[in-house]
Amino acid sequence: MIRITTSDRYNITPLRSFMTNVVALGAGIVAISFIFLASGVNPLYAVSQIFIESFGSVYGIKETITKAIPLILIGAGLTLAFRAKFWNIGAEGQLLMGAIFATWTAQHLGSALPSAVIVPLIFTAGFIGGALWGIIPAILKIKYAINEVITTLMLNYICAEFLTMLIVGPWKGKTRFGFPGTDALPDAAILGVLPGSRIHYATLILAIVCSVGLCILIYKTRFGYEARVVGENPDAGKYAGIDFLRTSLILMAISGGLAGFAGVGEVAGIHHYLGYPASVSSGYGFTAIIVAWLAKLNPLFAIVSGLFFAGIIVGGDAIQISLGLPAATVEIVNGLLLIFLIMGDYFLHNKIQVRSSRA
Repeated sequence: MIRITTSDRYNITPLRSFMTNVVALGAGIVAISFIFLASGVNPLYAVSQIFIESFGSVYGIKETITKAIPLILIGAGLTLAFRAKFWNIGAEGQLLMGAIFATWTAQHLGSALPSAVIVPLIFTAGFIGGALWGIIPAILKIKYAINEVITTLMLNYICAEFLTMLIVGPWKGKTRFGFPGTDALPDAAILGVLPGSRIHYATLILAIVCSVGLCILIYKTRFGYEARVVGENPDAGKYAGIDFLRTSLILMAISGGLAGFAGVGEVAGIHHYLGYPASVSSGYGFTAIIVAWLAKLNPLFAIVSGLFFAGIIVGGDAIQISLGLPAATVEIVNGLLLIFLIMGDYFLHNKIQVRSSRA
């Protein structure tokens, strides 16, 4: 008779953690290869093309950095929430709410204020929008014990429908010729980009600064310590007198606010108007969950993992066209990688022992 038992693993070194990620990603890429094979595509060629298209040319690198900006912002914010075991699946809605707040601010104040004033204002508005949308599930969880996975997920759809209602109703622009969407933002509210690219540098700088700042917050401050205790040992947190409501509100305000920053970058740096939810965000709020997980919940590492997954998005889009693959290919790739990363994390923290014994 074979018995399989599990036990906690305590000797987790940084090298072991890193190698687990490498093995998990490698196993995920092997699994993805079978998907390509089933589609009649040479998997080695397809996987190599993903990385060549995203990192093998100046244009590819520019596009990869552009798409990494929202992933780094959201991913860094999610590392804080996930550290406290607050499973924020609602970053997509928080991004959209940030875009809504920024658009309203730009449309009402952008024509009367210089760029040096209106740009900080729209970022502030975007942060507030994302933060407000983030603290709702925190209140529901702490006050009424409602599962945050359900509330954050459902708030994504509510926000998307609310945005759609705005752009087909009261916010529909007169210059859109009847198509849904707001008028273009005033010139003063448009974010500057690096020459020859779509990289809105203000948001890029913000993403890097926020990642570094969050790393300091988590590892060098009392609040970061409290957030980690709440996640790792809630009973010890209660015994130590940590205010769970206050901690949850702050961390979700930060997590949602950073997603709101990403929404500002997309609407003021890329599109320059507010359109359908799917055009504002290419699922960045969901992809950033994998970014945070690959970063091992370290906001500084979210910069690297954000660039990695941005490369997969850019390369995945390219091979969809060149190899005639379905549009869902990138989502399948991301989903498989997440599954293998979670499996790797399980084996990292648990020892599996197989014993044979006589019945």
